[in-house]
Amino acid sequence: MTARLQRGLGVALWRQIADGIRAGIANGLADETGRLPPEAELAERFGVNRHTVRAAIAALAHEGVLESQQGRGTYVRRRKRLIYPIGERTRFSAGLGDQARDTRSEMIGTANESAAAWVTAALDLATGTGVVRIESLGRADGIPVSRSTSWFEADRFEGIAELFSSTGSMTAALAGLGVADYRRASTSIEARHAEEADTRELQLAPGAIVIVTRAVNCDLSGRPVQCSVTRFAADRVELVVDTMALGGK
Repeated sequence: MTARLQRGLGVALWRQIADGIRAGIANGLADETGRLPPEAELAERFGVNRHTVRAAIAALAHEGVLESQQGRGTYVRRRKRLIYPIGERTRFSAGLGDQARDTRSEMIGTANESAAAWVTAALDLATGTGVVRIESLGRADGIPVSRSTSWFEADRFEGIAELFSSTGSMTAALAGLGVADYRRASTSIEARHAEEADTRELQLAPGAIVIVTRAVNCDLSGRPVQCSVTRFAADRVELVVDTMALGGK
């Protein structure tokens, strides 16, 4: 059976095939040993030539999803995805727990800027209020798994970039500025293709899928302290929403 591809819509065929192989892996595309069907069979399945299939496989191999073994074929790497819980007290290192020997966050950029409209709304600020933007990368055992952009009210959190850079912990940085604890007020989740900065920082192939969360954290009085956009490598992390922690039943 030929898989349906969308032609002429600006999405490269190899990218669509890579997405199709990802989905197929979850639905039994590989055999019991993890071996994918031969390139010729995949080319027939997707209705393209073998060169296009080869480009898709190369992209997935670059991401660490697949590996080609000389003379044997292409296999799914049996790397278990990390489980990352989304709850009332979501924290990067604590969330991964003992799934990784070493978890750390590092600052990869910062700037002071005027808040965009959605940031002012999320942080309950007046239009044009200055904010500190922090770009960070989360690693588990040296492998990049998340890339975050966070915003904080500049006057209230002056020096937060320096504190985060020195501690590697947003919780510690906020505590150093008087926020002893904070809770997740809202989270939205979507999936999309990685942007250029995502592929570079997360070491993904062009067109890889990232899971994107938009979140707002508040102090214990309910005042917003942080809003953020985080991109998770979909093949490395599985998000699990803890409905009990978020007030569900």
